[in-house]
Amino acid sequence: RLPGYEPRSDTERQYRAAELAPVLRGLASTDRAQVGHFTDSAEVLDFLAREKHPALAALGTSCPDHFLRTKVRPMLLDLPPSAPLDQVLGRLRDLHTAYRDDYRAYYERHAAADSPPMRGADPAIVLVPGVGMFSFGADKQTARVAGEFYVNAINVMRGAEAVSSYSPIPEREKFRIEYWALEEAKLRRRPKPKPLATRVALVTGGGSGIGRATAERLAAEGACVVVADKDAAAAQKVAESLGAGHLHPADVAIAVTSDVTDETSVALAFGQGILGFGGVDLVVSNAGLSISKSLLDTTVADWDLQHDVMARGSFLVARAAAKVMRAQGMGGDIVYICSKNAVFAGPNNVAYGAAKADQAHQVRLLAAELGEHGIRVNGINPDGVVRGSGIFAGGWGAQRAAVYGVPEEELGAFY
Repeated sequence: RLPGYEPRSDTERQYRAAELAPVLRGLASTDRAQVGHFTDSAEVLDFLAREKHPALAALGTSCPDHFLRTKVRPMLLDLPPSAPLDQVLGRLRDLHTAYRDDYRAYYERHAAADSPPMRGADPAIVLVPGVGMFSFGADKQTARVAGEFYVNAINVMRGAEAVSSYSPIPEREKFRIEYWALEEAKLRRRPKPKPLATRVALVTGGGSGIGRATAERLAAEGACVVVADKDAAAAQKVAESLGAGHLHPADVAIAVTSDVTDETSVALAFGQGILGFGGVDLVVSNAGLSISKSLLDTTVADWDLQHDVMARGSFLVARAAAKVMRAQGMGGDIVYICSKNAVFAGPNNVAYGAAKADQAHQVRLLAAELGEHGIRVNGINPDGVVRGSGIFAGGWGAQRAAVYGVPEEELGAFY
């Protein structure tokens, strides 16, 4: 064992991994956008606690499939688990620069006139002692499988060292396998990526109504989706429907339970999304509710509840999103689901309309502030959405029907 390289506790590993993943994903996406996967299995943590892990990792993997999935060798952080975050982030950036230079030199040493072009110089595997392994790929499945292949490589190294010593094939042979012409032809036959492939989306209020429809559309366009909702069962149902038919449904969507009025809950939701897919690129702030009452009937509790969920909630979600997106350095999108009530004055609607107006102005303020980081902020002002709406099912429909003097069952046609 290597003193000082013991694994952190479960909670500490998850927290540190969520801090590192967006930065690592941004680095791994220097040449082209990637999705991430995190593994802190016993095999990985044990390997990174062993004295010989730096030398073994530098030797690279041994199996042809490994080269194709994991590249010739991983990027390894050479600091102990106790190192402070700022030092770790600085060192990872330096190591990434060195890795790209080394990989480019490796390609140039062995490439012939008929070799396929270099596929990118960023690492597919990043090893962080005491924390775990981050793997990257063009989609979640590719990233996950790359991690699984490197776990197999660790087992090969461990087995070889147990009976003799680990000695992979020469570097020239590794290159011939990694840039094999037949493998290149197979890569070229892959289906054209969907428009949102490599993007990770988080949708609040994703368990019903606009949120659910948005999550379904994002997944259909190729995004990985984090379905966030205060109703855990509703979020899980949507995530399962998005992943239905896939061997690993979590490669498509995951569910997280989140109360957007609570700062800690929002942070945990983003942390789970980051651990699931490596980061977040597109956030749809949709969580909402409404209580239709006249001014004199509106209580302070009515006012506070609606402003807590929509005005405060959107602020907390946008702040968490911006933190992740700035760490990634890949830009991003934040979309507020506002309402026509942000600009339209209707009766018996002061608390809801004011909260939506607050959201609409947040959009303008944040667009001006975050644009320099490549983060776009936009708002949508839907009219009444009746079918599948949690708000309408919760009594808002009956209240608005009474205000406008129409039967509740005809409210959709009225809007």
